[in-house]
Amino acid sequence: MTTGDEEQARAEVELSPALLQEAAGRFGMLAATTRLHIVWVLAYGEQDVGTLAERVGGTVAAVSQHLAKLKLAGLVRARRQGRHQFYAVADPHLAAMVRQTVAHLRGDDEAQAGDGGRVRGLGA
Repeated sequence: MTTGDEEQARAEVELSPALLQEAAGRFGMLAATTRLHIVWVLAYGEQDVGTLAERVGGTVAAVSQHLAKLKLAGLVRARRQGRHQFYAVADPHLAAMVRQTVAHLRGDDEAQAGDGGRVRGLGA
């Protein structure tokens, strides 16, 4: 490798403390099983809080609190339709990462390779 290549490789590997802190914060938001489950469900399409609570086995109040944290962290977004708020994953890359991680843990390598990491229904 030439010196220019070595410098480029080093620049790709090195991370700033600020970027590391931001990444750790985002991963930390997903460390709570309920929040991870919420993002998992939202990776398949937007849902209202009542449906999310039913799907993740939590109360509407508890799921609302988790959604508020996820929204504040920029991981989910909300839109209002009449009297209902609908939530969706804010970044299709996050949805793909969660889906790929779960597929890997399930041993579902075909599902990982089959969709190329793309998430259906999220504009990816």
